[in-house]
Amino acid sequence: MPHSDDASQQDAMLHHQITVPDDVPMVALLGRRDEVLRAIEAGFSDVDIHVRGNVVTFAGPAGDVALAERLVDELAQVARSGEALTADAVGRAIRMLTTPTAERPADVLTFDILSARGRTIRPKTLGQKTYVDAIDAHTITFGVGPAGTGKTYLAMAKAVHALQSKRVNRIVLTRPAVEAGERLGYLPGTLNEKIDPYLRPLYDALHDMLEPESIPKLMAAGTIEVAPLAYMRGRTLNDAFIILDEAQNTSPEQMKMFLTRLGFNSKVVVTGDVTQVDLPSGTSSGLRVVEEILVGIEDVAFCRLTSADVVRHRLVSEIIDAYERWDAGPTGNRAERRAAQRRGGRS
Repeated sequence: MPHSDDASQQDAMLHHQITVPDDVPMVALLGRRDEVLRAIEAGFSDVDIHVRGNVVTFAGPAGDVALAERLVDELAQVARSGEALTADAVGRAIRMLTTPTAERPADVLTFDILSARGRTIRPKTLGQKTYVDAIDAHTITFGVGPAGTGKTYLAMAKAVHALQSKRVNRIVLTRPAVEAGERLGYLPGTLNEKIDPYLRPLYDALHDMLEPESIPKLMAAGTIEVAPLAYMRGRTLNDAFIILDEAQNTSPEQMKMFLTRLGFNSKVVVTGDVTQVDLPSGTSSGLRVVEEILVGIEDVAFCRLTSADVVRHRLVSEIIDAYERWDAGPTGNRAERRAAQRRGGRS
């Protein structure tokens, strides 16, 4: 008779088959040169996965097999929708399945925000979907997180969609120019030429979402306004979708000034990365203190995106995590490293 531990271990092993529905294109599900299949196998190294026609066979620990089956089912629904699957999408779907949440990966990865210029803009991670839902549900939403998490891009997509669906009459995009002091005088050129480099990322996002020839017309008509934060003072913005980008470079006073521009039937999204503050030494970041100030106020949401929500090159996530580990390390080590950097990197 086998030992009880051996028996329980064997009982925990599972061999199972599922049949992918005929309306799911297997080429899309498996990926180009089986890229998606390889990513599934990498995510479940203890499970043997074999595909024959539209039958997928799993063998391995019962818990892992059950999770791998759920993953294939979710990816099949994404493939059925026509959304292209990638190895990165597989990794994000696995993270969603292993995170306590009611959201399904297929619902997240097929959630359309905006269709524009032959492409559809969708959230790619659970954090991004939560952020987009918060924008829908609240008048003021703060999106805080590192570069590459889609904070500004998704907010822009929601703004364009709100304009196209006539929920607002205009879009107002703003950011602090030249750190938080907006010291433009030393730059060459006209005022527009001075501020243009600091607003360029907002223009770039607009060009992804609207026909290029329509943008000058919309700006000339005042339907879309892109301006430095200083231009917001003294205004009340009604029937508008307002985005403040790079908000970590506002002072508390500037943040208050901006938030009190809110008018009737308007929506505000504030985005920023509190690890990239460029303010002069001794100046507090308005983004860092605003949650403390607004705690308990209804209809204001704070969404935190992390390296898990980065949708750029995989190295971006790893770089962000490495910097966070470095910042969290012993103070002495940080001081030593900074001193080494000042000496040109020599130990």
